[in-house]
Amino acid sequence: MSYNKPPYQITPEVLALLTKVSEQIGAVNALHLNRPQTELRKANRIKTIQSTLAIEGNTMSEEQITALLNNKRILAPQKDILEVQNAIVTYDKLHTFKPFQLKSLLNAHKTLMNGLIKETGVLRKGNVGIVKGSEVTHVAPPGNMVMHLMQELLDYVKYDKDPILIKTCVFHYEFEFIHPFADGNGRMGRLWQTILLMKTYPLFEYLPIESVIKADQTKYYEALNKSDHQGQSTAFIIFMLEHISKALNELLDKPLGSPNPESRILLFKEIAAKGSFTRKDYLHHFKGLSTATASRDLKIATEMGIVQKSGDKNSSSYHYTG
Repeated sequence: MSYNKPPYQITPEVLALLTKVSEQIGAVNALHLNRPQTELRKANRIKTIQSTLAIEGNTMSEEQITALLNNKRILAPQKDILEVQNAIVTYDKLHTFKPFQLKSLLNAHKTLMNGLIKETGVLRKGNVGIVKGSEVTHVAPPGNMVMHLMQELLDYVKYDKDPILIKTCVFHYEFEFIHPFADGNGRMGRLWQTILLMKTYPLFEYLPIESVIKADQTKYYEALNKSDHQGQSTAFIIFMLEHISKALNELLDKPLGSPNPESRILLFKEIAAKGSFTRKDYLHHFKGLSTATASRDLKIATEMGIVQKSGDKNSSSYHYTG
């Protein structure tokens, strides 16, 4: 597959961060934190939406977004409410987007920016520059190059042999550099990096990287500008890997992060659905769990009436009652 590889260097600093993040991902998976409990998933999704929109100037708080999700009336600018409503719908559809398909990326933009701008779900055709104050800080490539550049960028992420953690950071930077849409580029770049990461590491679906970016928003823009000036995305790769690492640290540092028997049982319900399963199936999902702990979990679930047991000893099978 032929494509132009974007310019960047895998420096010793990048390699050290890559190793650190890979080890943290391993720790998250070992502790079964890769699919948090329902309430934590909801809280992290709200944090993601609030943070990615706050970076773009949205004024709504996590509490207001929670109230909106619960169909309560809130006082906020109509534009801010619509941005949040669009983001909720978009993030609920994360699994429906195809990470390497331009058409799917356009569909995501259409949902995310619905009612906010006229040109939703279409690449810009005109030329654009980014102005901060009275200074033009970035001149994006001409409109007639955008489709070709975006297709090349998606092909690079799909086919290049570099680690996906690095490639998604490169994608994020190059996406902002190309500036493919009339508006919504910042939130789309962050969204699509998550979608690309989820394909290899499902834990990124519920990891609110945006909240650690928002906390360091000035440095986020500085890293983008530094990469612009250097003509390569190395500085931005370092920034993003550092902040992915921070988000993973926050997940690993949470008290009671490792699921207890009851939460493991409820998490497994999403896997088993209405089908029957065995202790072996349960152990296959919770890798690292001892046979004795799995047996104890299933005994507790049976006694609580959450699952019903059939058969005896090694031939036992289970199914969820509700």
